[in-house]
Amino acid sequence: MSVYRSRIDPASDGYQQQRRDLLALVDKLSSLNARGRHRSDQRRERFEKRGQLMPRDRLSALLDPGMPFLSIGNLAGYLHDTSYADKSMPGGNVIVGSGFVSGGRCMVSVSDSGIQAGSLTEPTAYRIFRAQEIALAQKLPFVHLVESAGANLMQYTVGGFVKGGTFFANLARLSAAGIPVINILHGSSTAGGAYLPGLSDSVSAVKDRAKAFLAGPPLLKAATGEIATDEELVGARMHALVSLWVEYLAEDYAHAFRFGR
Repeated sequence: MSVYRSRIDPASDGYQQQRRDLLALVDKLSSLNARGRHRSDQRRERFEKRGQLMPRDRLSALLDPGMPFLSIGNLAGYLHDTSYADKSMPGGNVIVGSGFVSGGRCMVSVSDSGIQAGSLTEPTAYRIFRAQEIALAQKLPFVHLVESAGANLMQYTVGGFVKGGTFFANLARLSAAGIPVINILHGSSTAGGAYLPGLSDSVSAVKDRAKAFLAGPPLLKAATGEIATDEELVGARMHALVSLWVEYLAEDYAHAFRFGR
């Protein structure tokens, strides 16, 4: 049997320098991965005043306790939004990865509504698109927790809208392949943010919180003169009882998670 002897000297200056360099890169990666959480947490007080859960708290409530969650696409869009490394937001404003729900492995996407109201950007679309690819290839249920302002028009590009259309189409492809697409609707979801529950197999919506619409009360009034509240026009109760877009009308967040799980 061959015996391999390492010639690496951990005490050498070269080894120690490379170790320091590598640890510095690990620290930088950890810092970049934490940037989205930090920016989102700056809105925590506002969320709590509204009685809302933070996006990562929603994810924790969905996943099986103590089981691993593997985040994917963490650096998507880094230096794409700005050339300033200290201001760029890697990973967009979405949390995406693989975790366990009720004992089964799933692909999970969570709108980070603490950052630009969870609007959809190119990095956001890339991460969701990659999760959908994995779900389709590995036959994993796709679960998304949605509160989204729709496409970020301040970053509009034709290519971005093409990618957005692709990940909407992929929801239909997953469903056609018999792979469950499960949606938990938490808050106001506009335009592209409304397509996400609209193209899901099963939707649970939090009463008095969830809304899904292409045009809200102001546009309704401008177009027709009719006056309606958010809840009457686009709220969870209306979608559950009138449009039948929502299968499960949840009393609160915990109730919605029970439906989703």
